[in-house]
Amino acid sequence: MIAGHGGGMRGGGMHGGGMRPGRSRDFWGTLRRLLHRLGPDQLRIVIALVLGAASVGFMVSGPDILGNATNTLFSGIIGKLLPAGISRAQAIAALRAHGQGQIASMITGMRFTPGKGVDIHALGTELALALAVYVAGAALNYAQGYLLAGVAQRAMFTLRREVEEKLARLPLRYFDSHPHGDILSRVTNDIDNLTTTVQQGLSQFVTSILTICAVLGVMFFISPMLAAVSTATIPLAFAVTLLIASRSQVQFGAQWDRTGDLNGLVEETHTGHALVLVFGRRQASIAEFRRQNRSLYDASFRAQFLSGIIQPSMQFISNLNYVAIAVLGGYRVASGLLSLGAVTAFIQYARQFTTPISQIASQMNMLQSGMASAERVFEFLDAVEEVPDTAVGGAAVVRPRGAAGSVKLEHVCFRYAPDEPLIEDFNLDVAPGETVAIVGPTGAGKTTLVNLLVRFYEIDSGRILLDGVDYRDLTREQVRGAFGMVLQDTWLFAGTIRENIAYARPEASTAEVVAAATAAYVDEFVRALPDGYDTRLDQDASNISSGQKQLITIARAFLAEPSILILDEATSNVDTRTEVLIQEAMARLRRGRTSFVIAHRLSTIREAGTIVVMDHGRIVEQGSHQALLDRRGFYYSLYSSQFTAAAAN
Repeated sequence: MIAGHGGGMRGGGMHGGGMRPGRSRDFWGTLRRLLHRLGPDQLRIVIALVLGAASVGFMVSGPDILGNATNTLFSGIIGKLLPAGISRAQAIAALRAHGQGQIASMITGMRFTPGKGVDIHALGTELALALAVYVAGAALNYAQGYLLAGVAQRAMFTLRREVEEKLARLPLRYFDSHPHGDILSRVTNDIDNLTTTVQQGLSQFVTSILTICAVLGVMFFISPMLAAVSTATIPLAFAVTLLIASRSQVQFGAQWDRTGDLNGLVEETHTGHALVLVFGRRQASIAEFRRQNRSLYDASFRAQFLSGIIQPSMQFISNLNYVAIAVLGGYRVASGLLSLGAVTAFIQYARQFTTPISQIASQMNMLQSGMASAERVFEFLDAVEEVPDTAVGGAAVVRPRGAAGSVKLEHVCFRYAPDEPLIEDFNLDVAPGETVAIVGPTGAGKTTLVNLLVRFYEIDSGRILLDGVDYRDLTREQVRGAFGMVLQDTWLFAGTIRENIAYARPEASTAEVVAAATAAYVDEFVRALPDGYDTRLDQDASNISSGQKQLITIARAFLAEPSILILDEATSNVDTRTEVLIQEAMARLRRGRTSFVIAHRLSTIREAGTIVVMDHGRIVEQGSHQALLDRRGFYYSLYSSQFTAAAAN
């Protein structure tokens, strides 16, 4: 059981929590991989496509039906103006005879009866039909959106689950080499951004492409000449959109970068607020914030302005197209080559044609951002995982319960980087129940040795044995289940004090939690709190003191009852009186258990059975406190320097 592990957050804060990525390095490869993830929902996607096509079909038929209604209304008005009792051909001939040839040509293609007004029944039927197709199209569009939303959310649900499982399989080396803010951004912000892209993008792009194809076909059916005029504006629309989008995307990138810088400044200033005040840097911090805030304002203004003019620019091009269609269409109506209803329908189709182009253009930045997020998430999922237990050694050996806890290191070699040796030919034999203090200067390898003992890293050569069994023949859970840790850097999570102590053994009873708290001198101050053990700690546990945080982690170690203890100067954050009590409690805790004590203050490990002195990854001295002093070697120099410094103070 790993109790009180304080090294969880590495690499600094989450720099710019809301930061979005820029362009994807492999857009099409990432897109193919993302689409492949939608494979399990192929049937739903096909049904959604069919529903989308049907919806577009209904929507596209609407203007044509309304055009027929316009013809019915206009024909009725023309028929009412002509004298009754004559035929349609006679009425046209009479108009030509009276010098009204233009009007005669215009009504040549109309279906009217002289003297008869608007056919209300036919007009009502056509309007009802138009309403029905629009309602049906909207309903099918809603159904398509419902299906695609489910497809997107299921894919992202699976992706989140895989990311969470991936976190458990990654080695500590990965977390040491990646800032935790970047990791958090990948598993939260990037997935959220990708979810938005997939959910909106699927429906938007499918509907837009189907609409463009359907509308274009109907436009050419109505009038190839007017359709050719309308499509002539497409290259202009795309050119304007790409020109503006490329410039706005640069500004969006700058906006999110500067957002990250500003968030980082706020985080640093808030975290070190006391130091800012002590060193008189408050005005300097305010000035820096104003500078970065102005820089963010400038980038955001340009980004929002440029992205905001895409739609007006498309509207301007659409209006130019509208003017051209109105002029040419009016001429053809006057010439009798097109009906008024056909022209009005064509104008509506032209509007429908430019709308999806605008929508696709406005989605381009979101798509680029989404693919960049997907690439970051996939990169995380492709990270090299911890070697499986079965691949390290042979079949796992079940370690018997209640083992003594002997640890032996034989010719252990380890290095973080291939060309930088750290621990070389390390040998150590620790008997059950023995207390071993590990001392040495910064960079000697003390923390690395602890990481190897709890198997956060795999050794390069040699072997480590737990109760005579090679680590490689045990699962990592079996190895770590023998250890309990109390580190100098406390780690508490947002929850009650009871929950934080019971983190070592969630199934522990209240009596066991209280007993552990009593042994660690936690019970006394906890009972003084208004809610006692049910007192909730915030995320930083800022509502209790540093010493109390450390005491709670020690209580957690008591509750874990491990066979082997690792203590990293666990009393450094408590006062002198509490330190004496904790030392006594630790003595009881260590009784009968193997203990590794990483010592920074050498005065605290005088009673250790064995003191291991490390330097540059090697054991340079080993023995009891007095024996090492008598030897007047490396340990004597370390001890004397601390004693001299303490005396001088």
